Amino acid sequence: MIMELLTHLTVLQWIGTLFGVTQVLLARKNNINNYLFGIVSILISLWVLYVSRLYADILLNLYYLVMSIYGWFYWKMGKKNTETPISYSSGKEHQIAIGIVIGCFLLMVYWLGQHTDSDVPYWDAIVCAFAWAGMWLMAKRKIENWVYLNISNFISVPLLIYKGLYIYAGLTIFLFIVAVSGYIEWKKILNNGSKKEQQAAT
Repeated sequence: MIMELLTHLTVLQWIGTLFGVTQVLLARKNNINNYLFGIVSILISLWVLYVSRLYADILLNLYYLVMSIYGWFYWKMGKKNTETPISYSSGKEHQIAIGIVIGCFLLMVYWLGQHTDSDVPYWDAIVCAFAWAGMWLMAKRKIENWVYLNISNFISVPLLIYKGLYIYAGLTIFLFIVAVSGYIEWKKILNNGSKKEQQAAT
């Protein structure tokens, strides 16, 4: 029974990983369709995480699901029915992101410690907190999303290994590398946009 469950989870991890890899590569290229692949990956992950008792990550993935749907519409339509460009976060947006990290961490630690059978409440909570902030920034198409997501990825790898989710740990390492590349790619897009604006002004 246990072996069947592990095999089942392994297959699901592989399928979810393929969709997750596709999603992050499309995000790196600033392609709006990244959200469609991400939604499928999220739905698969929800079951795997439930079986593994990573409850904060379940909430995180539900949040990912909502933000993916919101992000797809925001990228597509923006505030003025035009596609939203990549940009740097404002001071207020930085404050909101930090507030999300702190607020999410405190709430998750309390909930995991008092109302679940989680054996890694602090660890799970900090991964969740940085990822929540990163996904919010991603939905806003802010370049700093890669920084927050990579802090979450860095902390998440040993947690996933500890839980025996080796395929997801490997995916997270891959996501870490792609996030670094994504930051560089988005920065190039921002710099090219600035050069075009300067040329148009002269």
